[in-house]
Amino acid sequence: MEMATVATWTFMNEVPIPQDVAQLLVEGEQPYAAFKTMRDSAIFTSKRLIVRDAQGLTGKKVEIYSLPYSAINMWSTENAGRLDFNAEVELWTRAGHIKISLGKQVDVRRIDQLIAHCILNHH
Repeated sequence: MEMATVATWTFMNEVPIPQDVAQLLVEGEQPYAAFKTMRDSAIFTSKRLIVRDAQGLTGKKVEIYSLPYSAINMWSTENAGRLDFNAEVELWTRAGHIKISLGKQVDVRRIDQLIAHCILNHH
């Protein structure tokens, strides 16, 4: 099942939900969990995965990706082997294929549970 990868993100570790995420949420949308990424953060909400990507030297320009759970057709998780540092999550979406690498501090089963909870409870 070959599909173009439209995005690759790395989740380093779980962090407190950023206060300023509230301005991105619609009525009734709740933030569940947040992860530090290479350049900003990713937030699982009750309706979508939001990934913020600070760009440029000052980090003032921020690109925000919103992936509604309804756009995800399938996902897979691969846990880290002994020599492998990162576990990996792959999402197949209407927009294309998304890869998420997980840092050593991120539990792949926690991510699996979050995705399953969010997708299966909101379709």
